Amino acid sequence: MDVTGFEWTREPESYKVNHDTVEIVTKPHTDLWQRTYYHFRNDNAPVFQRETEEKYFSFVVKTEFGESHQRFDQCGIVMYLNSENWLKASVEYENGEYQHLGSVVTNQGYSDWATTVIDASVKTMWYRFSRREDDYCIECSADGISFQQMRICHMHAGNGKIRFGIYACSPEESSFKAVFSGMQILDCQWKAHDGQQPDEESGAARV
Repeated sequence: MDVTGFEWTREPESYKVNHDTVEIVTKPHTDLWQRTYYHFRNDNAPVFQRETEEKYFSFVVKTEFGESHQRFDQCGIVMYLNSENWLKASVEYENGEYQHLGSVVTNQGYSDWATTVIDASVKTMWYRFSRREDDYCIECSADGISFQQMRICHMHAGNGKIRFGIYACSPEESSFKAVFSGMQILDCQWKAHDGQQPDEESGAARV
């Protein structure tokens, strides 16, 4: 897949877009976060996305971040709808020993952050972002073949037309080059739930 159809929601000062790769050089003090716990609002990270009304699909991308070196340096996948409704997943640098592999979901102006600790030697990560109507699944992979679930979430503003893609940022006094490649749009790899059925009184059953 090439990047035809992708557009900058916020354009970085330094980047390269080729037919199959994107490079972003981050700028200091760029981030995405809304309110929760820290009580500040950061909404200036570069975001490169495409638009769709497709209800069922998966988006895969490989990220490389060998130059990340400062706390919170990050790059990954994003669905940025507006400043108060978005989600992202990335590896965030912490120190020379460990990093945080995690995801943030922001609904109606409040962000959360779910993480797991990984070794600082990890410098590549694949992500798979899947949509089933207004519910979403984020998965990660060390090899681009075997994916593991990071999060399932509902997006209150995530029905109808959405935008999704990639981002990179450096919340502190830092700059690094993030490289994105292997982007694919696939049939939805997040299959319909085959366990407990929806409550009858709730009305609509998901398929």
